[in-house]
Amino acid sequence: MPRSFDMATEYGGTVEQVHRAFSDEEYWLARLGDSGADHASLDAMMRDAAGNLHIKTTQTLRANRLPAVVTQFHRGDLSLIREEIWTPISDRRASAVVRGSIPGAPANLTGEAVLKAAEPGSQMTVAATIEVRVPLLGGKIENFIGRQLADLLTAEQRFTTVWITGNR
Repeated sequence: MPRSFDMATEYGGTVEQVHRAFSDEEYWLARLGDSGADHASLDAMMRDAAGNLHIKTTQTLRANRLPAVVTQFHRGDLSLIREEIWTPISDRRASAVVRGSIPGAPANLTGEAVLKAAEPGSQMTVAATIEVRVPLLGGKIENFIGRQLADLLTAEQRFTTVWITGNR
């Protein structure tokens, strides 16, 4: 049964600054390089005719670094493909559709993110649904992924705040 997770984090930068970082290829390359993955790539980054920003990344962890709860359902290295589609800023806010998948594993993530103005900077809220289709273990793995997602959101917020400070 899928599990839903709601998270929020505060950014030191404004909506415009955070969105500008998300639109910068150098930002993504640096963020992926700082992600802790054994291999990470920026697979696609483009704007569509409506001005939406499409980002696709792949992050891979070697099998020997995976926790036991993951190795019970997935053998070998684990790659996470992540896609984000960010709208242009309107009324001091932008939103995104977020998808995550693990090739060869019965797991996926869908969600929505909203970046909005907050004093003194901005706030991102994320509502995500995680589904792992593994009998008996699915819920345990979904909870594990949810905790990891919250940690990832915090790490990405810290990275982005530092990036904005150094790249004004």
